[in-house]
Amino acid sequence: MQIGPYGIENNLLLAPMAGVADRPFRQLCRRLGAGLAISEMVTADTSLWGTEKSVKRLDHEGETGPVSVQILGSDPRLMADAARANVAMGAQIIDINMGCPAKKVCKRDAGSALLKNEPLVAAILHAVVNAVDAPVTLKIRTGTDPDNRNGVRIARIAEAAGIQALAVHGRTRACKFAGDAEYEIIRDIKQAVGIPVIANGDITSPEKAAAVLRQTGADALMIGRAAQGRPWIFKEIEHYLQTGSHLPEAKIDWVASILIEHVRQLYDFYGEYRGVRVARKHIAWYSKGRPGGAAFREKINHAESAAQQLRNIREYFKNLQEKGDLAA
Repeated sequence: MQIGPYGIENNLLLAPMAGVADRPFRQLCRRLGAGLAISEMVTADTSLWGTEKSVKRLDHEGETGPVSVQILGSDPRLMADAARANVAMGAQIIDINMGCPAKKVCKRDAGSALLKNEPLVAAILHAVVNAVDAPVTLKIRTGTDPDNRNGVRIARIAEAAGIQALAVHGRTRACKFAGDAEYEIIRDIKQAVGIPVIANGDITSPEKAAAVLRQTGADALMIGRAAQGRPWIFKEIEHYLQTGSHLPEAKIDWVASILIEHVRQLYDFYGEYRGVRVARKHIAWYSKGRPGGAAFREKINHAESAAQQLRNIREYFKNLQEKGDLAA
């Protein structure tokens, strides 16, 4: 897939999950098969960029390009300013968030709340596209609610504004993450526009990835929650799409080595105190569904140092290996 001048290595993208897709996770997913990893959303209000959270979200040092940064807001001028500022700091692709259903985002008429105001959508898209030379992409949902699925109209507005790729989460704003993804709407959007369309929502396995591509005709897939605790899902899907066969199941000692690498990157990125706390949710995802996982997570949640956390990880996965649990 091509986004502006950038050839994406494959058609598998990491979703820009707030609080998850930080630089360490993006780098790990890229190494394990993601063709593109989009940053966590950054507010368009540059006056807030001095906060610790924003500073980390704006840190792309050492990332494999192209660097794609997602911006969030509802004011066309501020969005344009934010796009220019991010490009000046190294962003190569600007992504616009019109898909987030979170209440704290939508109450500011940002994220997926924008879908109800098509003239404002057009104004924001035109402002951002005209503000930067970098390609601009957009993430949306299928509409505001099941009675107002205007994703096709939004897609046409986006194409007319110069948006160069469109990611569609197959649910409405009102649905949040409940129910099944609406792949038929993504198919309708793909048929309505000529720009690349990226299908998102409930892509949890290689078989599901292949089925979604067939059903929607999408150019690419965006994977979010299924990569939590399983960042190698990109390699699994890529192999299956290319060969029709599965990679061997990941061995438990390899999973442990990936987890240890991940948490060490978190310690380096955030510092030990915050890194230990950020790591807890990732460790929980890696251990989800495994024998003794609940007791292990209880230990992890009480570990206060990197050394203690790493020791708990090693002990838990060594015990799994000794018991012959090779599930990944």
